[in-house]
Amino acid sequence: MKSAVEFLKKILLVIELIFVIAFVHREKLLFVGVVALDQFTKALVMRSMVPGQSIPLIQDIFHLTYVLNPGAAFGILSNQRAFLLATGAVLILATAYFYPLLKKSDPCLQFGATAILGGAVANLIDRVQTGSVVDFFDFRIWPVFNVADIAIVAGMALMIYAILFRLDAGKVGIDQ
Repeated sequence: MKSAVEFLKKILLVIELIFVIAFVHREKLLFVGVVALDQFTKALVMRSMVPGQSIPLIQDIFHLTYVLNPGAAFGILSNQRAFLLATGAVLILATAYFYPLLKKSDPCLQFGATAILGGAVANLIDRVQTGSVVDFFDFRIWPVFNVADIAIVAGMALMIYAILFRLDAGKVGIDQ
């Protein structure tokens, strides 16, 4: 009985340690999670579909449609690979450079910047590998998009929310 209690205490200690590590490194986990989920879902689409194929999940409302997007959002700057690679790299480096300034600011700014960075890196991986970004979520009334795009939009929404509603007036909330 005593050994079972000791074993349970050790298990609880390990669980507590996992939660502490996850809390301390939550931005890293978010970044890795966005990139991993995006790349995993794109790999599934590329392995099980052919470009242009569309599978209706909810007829005329939501489809999985395999699209190769050689441009930026909404297909703008189509086939401008070098420009898009350079722009993506500069934005990622700028975010990485300025990120330490956000470390002591509002968590919404931190998580927003991390989500944007994760999405940008995930889409940049596609551009480097194939010259195009794999998109597949298709709501039929909006351009087809992917997990990285969701992270970028959610990150922007978090940052806008933080700036408009959570930060003190006249103060950005970023260490200067």
